Amino acid sequence: MASIVEGREVSALLDELSTMVGREDPYGHYARLRELGPVLREPDGTLIVTRFADCQAVSRDHRLGKMPIEMLPLAGLADWAEHPALHGYFTSLLGINPPDHTRLRRLVSSSFTARRVRELGPATTRMIDDLIDDLSAAGTADFVAAFAFPLPCNVISELLGVPEADRAPFQHLVQDWSAVLDEITPEVLLKADPAAQAVRDYLGGLAAERRQRPRGDLMSAMVEHEEAGDRLTGDELLTMAGLLFAAGFETTTNLLSNGLAALLDHPEQLPRLHADPAAAVEELLRFDSPVQNIDRTVIEPASVAGVALEPGQRIVAYTGAANRDPRRFTDPDRLDLLRADTASLSFGGGIHYCLGAPMARLEAQIAFPRLFERLPGLRRADGAERRNSLTIRGFDSLPVTTA
Repeated sequence: MASIVEGREVSALLDELSTMVGREDPYGHYARLRELGPVLREPDGTLIVTRFADCQAVSRDHRLGKMPIEMLPLAGLADWAEHPALHGYFTSLLGINPPDHTRLRRLVSSSFTARRVRELGPATTRMIDDLIDDLSAAGTADFVAAFAFPLPCNVISELLGVPEADRAPFQHLVQDWSAVLDEITPEVLLKADPAAQAVRDYLGGLAAERRQRPRGDLMSAMVEHEEAGDRLTGDELLTMAGLLFAAGFETTTNLLSNGLAALLDHPEQLPRLHADPAAAVEELLRFDSPVQNIDRTVIEPASVAGVALEPGQRIVAYTGAANRDPRRFTDPDRLDLLRADTASLSFGGGIHYCLGAPMARLEAQIAFPRLFERLPGLRRADGAERRNSLTIRGFDSLPVTTA
């Protein structure tokens, strides 16, 4: 049986990663953790894996799932159902296990199709061009606030059928609500709960309208599934629509900001971006993933890297570290937009593979080439600020100049 590595060196590295300095550039710390051993243990008993093969195994193993609702009180969340922000998370695809997860994913996937995402292409291009116009007119702007944040919110709104006139408030509501994906504290919930309720109330009204007058949008499709017998309940419908806002926006916003920063820091790669935008986006996802780790709870006895896992144990797979594992990728700390194999873990794996991955890819594949085609002088300005998070990696602010 393989041994678990723990002790002072592990604790010291994890302590460094808990600081803003460590989170600014975690990849050196990840490298040291990878070399310590395949399975590490935090002082609180949480197990950690950092190597690609082990993180992939954790993401795909059906015996490792989301923390069951009945275990939430043990994690200090006995009142989770009283908080709209937490109820929306723990009852969504992000927080449930089979068989409920299997049923909901199947129903939503039948509406949220690849064809529906592809059909967003022209509207997404128009939105991108409008935002680029604003960037160009401003000369200097915060890329997060001016582009990376509003774009996915508008695309998701277009997908669901939220009228353009109603979209502006969603940006700040979703930002407040989605903060619970990063950390759950009383301060976060003070803003997240009313934001989640406001989003849910609006979507409830939209769903009621679509029942009376269906259109070709995703909300209409999900309403039809809700009314077809063994389908989405009203609560499930609103929870799923809210999830598309809260989770979809986080991934894409940070893919866009991390990706732009990487491209501006590696201008020699720009010709490769235009040669194959799809391959370029995959490499940007691998190089600086918007989601750096995934959290699982052991549901049934299992093992990883030869270490036995017992039900109730918590295990965290550091996918950001896995994406830089030299056992999997040649010269992994080098950005190479024509890298032959970029199959990363940035969207997770297994049954919890990100439902919105095709939409995030679409937005990035259109956005990056058009940004540099239309703004050839685009470059960083001073004052960039990284998010103080180890789970969601991105920027609070990424000032750029177009002159």
